[in-house]
Amino acid sequence: MTAPRRPEARVQITLRWRDMDEIGHLNQSVYHELIEEGRAVLLEALISDTASYVLARVELDHHEEVLRTDGTVDVVVRVARVGRSSIEVEHDVVRADGAMAASGRSILVRWDLRERRSRPLTDAERALLGG
Repeated sequence: MTAPRRPEARVQITLRWRDMDEIGHLNQSVYHELIEEGRAVLLEALISDTASYVLARVELDHHEEVLRTDGTVDVVVRVARVGRSSIEVEHDVVRADGAMAASGRSILVRWDLRERRSRPLTDAERALLGG
């Protein structure tokens, strides 16, 4: 029996001069911007309404250096787990040569904008997220 396919998004991002730090590689804070873009692409592809999520946790491990001369990176984000009111996503930052530059996980909590607090995912939302 094969495991169900988890929703995934991939976005290629062009590196900018300002993304680099003083020693010439991608600044550690920029990784968080990159994976945020990947999460946004994933959620936009899965959810058609104005669903809101807040970021509750980020884990990020750096594996390989990214240089300005790499030109681009791919950010790959996939749903790893669907909880009662949250989703866990895995994220990878991949250099143009295929090397894994960074990887990790984030937890996003479904947010009720009016009530200003978390709320459970509906059955329909769970289905869209692969849960």
